[in-house]
Amino acid sequence: MKLGELASRLGAELRGDPDLEITGVTGIEEAGPSEITFVANPRYTALARTTRAAAIIVEPEFQEITAATIRIKNPYHAFARALGLFYQPPSYPPGIHPTAVIDPTAEIGPDAHIGAYAVIGPYVRLGSHATILPHVVLYPGVQVGDCFFAHAHAVVRENCVLADHVTLENGAIIGADGFGFSKNELGQWEKIPQSGPVRIGSRVDVQANATIDRATVGATEIGDGAKVDNLVQVGHGSRVGNDTLLCAQTGLAGSSIIGNNVILAGQVGIAGHCTVGDGVILTAQSAVSHDVPPGKVISGSPGFDNRIWLRAVTLFQRLPELAKRLDRLEKAVAKLLTGSDAAPPDKETGQ
Repeated sequence: MKLGELASRLGAELRGDPDLEITGVTGIEEAGPSEITFVANPRYTALARTTRAAAIIVEPEFQEITAATIRIKNPYHAFARALGLFYQPPSYPPGIHPTAVIDPTAEIGPDAHIGAYAVIGPYVRLGSHATILPHVVLYPGVQVGDCFFAHAHAVVRENCVLADHVTLENGAIIGADGFGFSKNELGQWEKIPQSGPVRIGSRVDVQANATIDRATVGATEIGDGAKVDNLVQVGHGSRVGNDTLLCAQTGLAGSSIIGNNVILAGQVGIAGHCTVGDGVILTAQSAVSHDVPPGKVISGSPGFDNRIWLRAVTLFQRLPELAKRLDRLEKAVAKLLTGSDAAPPDKETGQ
């Protein structure tokens, strides 16, 4: 593809030779003379001057450099779009593999691709243009919208409801039983029936080996546009808002309520029955056991305001030095008070 055509398709300003032939898209350090790359993080600005790439996607105000530049407000998103122009994933033509098991009561929409050993249970309703790869299982009563894409070994349990353009990566489990048990009079744990389904909105991606549990009563809900990363656990009865990101190894305990446009970074933990407001960011390995108001940035475990946490972390590294200074100060004060070199009284015994 010519560089000029690429810039035009991205809706970007080109500064450079429009006739350059572009063969692919890659990172700034690996890019060759027929490839494009991008700079969205200021940390990589210096590499823009030394890269071998034919062109770089940058912000409109980016400095002039030797390489050609494609200038647009959101370089990272433009890079993703450019990648889609060059990388073509496998295509799956309509058809049903002879080893697939489909209950006669299931309704399969037009243009579906159903792969080997897939199982579609009774009273399932599947929208148009579905792609179901090998060993996917849809339990009885599952309702799925248009353009569903389920990679191998994804499972959707009974009566769960998925809207349009939902993608399940390998091993994603939708609607497994929530972790609900109660003790009987003998002190033994008995399972609580998990009667409520999972309801997933449109444009939701659930990555590999993530689990979204069904509810004890009511439903577990995932809003439109939410993205659920690998190994995420969404506990029973939780609600996740629109366009929220749950990053790798994050865990939501039961009945968590997560607002819209929230980012829970890797290994974040949310205690049960907590509410996290719209626009909140919890940085990696944070944990909260209390409600978080909208717009906050939270760090640490237990979590608190990110700005205070940053100061605390800086101070934590100085604790050995500060302890020595405090010890010297206590000895100096004791000397002034007693007129001797005696050590200060023990804080516990007073002697």
